[in-house]
Amino acid sequence: QVQLMESGGGLVQPGGSLRLSCAASGSIFSINAMGWYRQAPGKQRELVASITNGGSLNYADSVKGRFTISRDNAKNTVSLQMNSLKPEDTAVYYCNAEMVLYRFGTTTTRNYWGQGTQVTVSS
Repeated sequence: QVQLMESGGGLVQPGGSLRLSCAASGSIFSINAMGWYRQAPGKQRELVASITNGGSLNYADSVKGRFTISRDNAKNTVSLQMNSLKPEDTAVYYCNAEMVLYRFGTTTTRNYWGQGTQVTVSS
């Protein structure tokens, strides 16, 4: 059973910091891109940051300079360090990974989502 497990959400005051972590587990051959998305109430899910297995980074304009994404390929983990948090960062944050699975002599690529973790920025 392949899955993504997130941790690290919570309540923080404006200007504070949080670190989100996500671990992939199961029979995984390899992982291509990993990333973080978020969805605020009444809004569509949006990309926050992503990182390829080669280390190429992509950030939403709204988080550039404040958030940092990183991954550990050996441990199949991805993290999001969030600094200078603002109330508008409040959302459910989802981990995402494009995983390559090896089954019955062939590989297949599938997209997986974590269950989501709530981040609330409020005084």
